[in-house]
Amino acid sequence: MNASARTLEELFEQLGLSSKKIHIELFIEKHQLKPGSLLPDAIFWTLNQKTFLIEAKADDSEWAEVVDQLACMLTRTSR
Repeated sequence: MNASARTLEELFEQLGLSSKKIHIELFIEKHQLKPGSLLPDAIFWTLNQKTFLIEAKADDSEWAEVVDQLACMLTRTSR
């Protein structure tokens, strides 16, 4: 694993959200993506959050892996 890899907690902080474990779990429980949906296209993001997510993937930045992790978490949890 890359020593400089970003964490899910850091991603939530970057998005302006609480990085506490319970808040991340609640966010994932409340916000689910439909199969085939793209993470930045979800209606619950602000414009700045959406832009960050798009750029993180487009630039294959240090955030890309954890953005993929979040997308996976938001599509796997059933309601």
